[in-house]
Amino acid sequence: MSAGTPPPFRPVLTARCGKPDSHLLGTYLADGGYQALSQALALQPAAVVDKVKASGLRGRGGAGFPTGLKWSFMPKEKTKPHYLINNADESEPGTFKDRLLMEKDPHLVIEGTLIGAYAIRANHAFIYIRGEYYHAYTVLLAALEEARAKGYVGKNILGSGWDCEVILHRGAGAYICGEETALMTSLEGGKGFPRLKPPFPAAAGLYACPTTINNVETLANVPFIMTRGPEWFAAIGREKNSGPKLYCLSGHVKRPGVYETAMGISLRDLIEIHGGGMLHPDRPLKAVIPGGASVGVLDASEIDVPMDFDALRAKGSMLGSAATMVLDSSACMVKALLVNCRFFAHESCGQCTPCRVGCDWMEKIVHRIEGGEGRLEDLELLNDVASRINGQTICPLGDAAAGPVPSYLTKFRADFVHHIDNHTAVCLPRATASR
Repeated sequence: MSAGTPPPFRPVLTARCGKPDSHLLGTYLADGGYQALSQALALQPAAVVDKVKASGLRGRGGAGFPTGLKWSFMPKEKTKPHYLINNADESEPGTFKDRLLMEKDPHLVIEGTLIGAYAIRANHAFIYIRGEYYHAYTVLLAALEEARAKGYVGKNILGSGWDCEVILHRGAGAYICGEETALMTSLEGGKGFPRLKPPFPAAAGLYACPTTINNVETLANVPFIMTRGPEWFAAIGREKNSGPKLYCLSGHVKRPGVYETAMGISLRDLIEIHGGGMLHPDRPLKAVIPGGASVGVLDASEIDVPMDFDALRAKGSMLGSAATMVLDSSACMVKALLVNCRFFAHESCGQCTPCRVGCDWMEKIVHRIEGGEGRLEDLELLNDVASRINGQTICPLGDAAAGPVPSYLTKFRADFVHHIDNHTAVCLPRATASR
């Protein structure tokens, strides 16, 4: 290996996922499990926060906000209980990375949750899991009982004098409850309506107490930052986009699945090297949705882009949940947008008029175009409706629904015009669409 060449990447978060009995406490302890928690408890909570800050870890749930900085927003004076919530409500279409961690390495998820709770001086932590993830729920529940029986959860953890109870809570299948304030409302027993901010959760969150919400993958990184050091983490990937990263690859590729690489792998390498290339060699790549249904779509000419927060934002898209959906030349982008619009119209909580009415309106317009009954004016109307939803709602669901629309209309206008001009429900012939 030449000087200056980074060492080959070795899996970190998924290193144990293929081992027999990887979900059991004994196996986890044999691999060094809960040593990171022990190291954290030997430090002051502020020192743990500083380590995570120095690592450059950014939230893996979608927004990419610096985790250590988020933790530092919690009040320094503890006048009310502090709470940590591990957001395991993985509902973004095309996303299945957190499920893998919860099913195959639940103690890693628990250890990361505990360290996060200690860092923000919380004595209660919650794991809010997607209701449909029943198997993951049973695995996590059993792992929590194992951890509690061995003194890793509960009173006087590892003799440190610190108490922390971890509560596993199942959601009821609402996409909106992945939004942090709707999640807290749901945990409190209410309907999953998002809240206005401010106040932010660090000031008044769960039960009106200071609260921090992190994603499963985010917290799973924390034990490795403790044991290997923030410098190790920061050296992986690019500056401000560091660490190992899980990518969900699906669609028209030969090997769909969860792939762990250094943050910032090129989209082309993710598809061609890890995914094995296009499923049907005679159908070229047409489009990629790089970060879940709520991000802008890329066309085939844009795949030489690093899969990180800043590079994708510069391309007019987002890393989001890293749910990478690959579409070949047989795909109709009008139908793809219709599926998106239908999903968000169904999942809108209805609290905000722009989202409640606008998402339904967008679905109806795209449905009309897809069915061959559209008009050219509908393209301008669709853009206009989307612009009146963006930035006008309490939570980001409206932005998630409307934000991708311009990218579909701009980059794949030919698909929409074909449906309109030919009054057809059949998309462009494959040979034409692949050009």
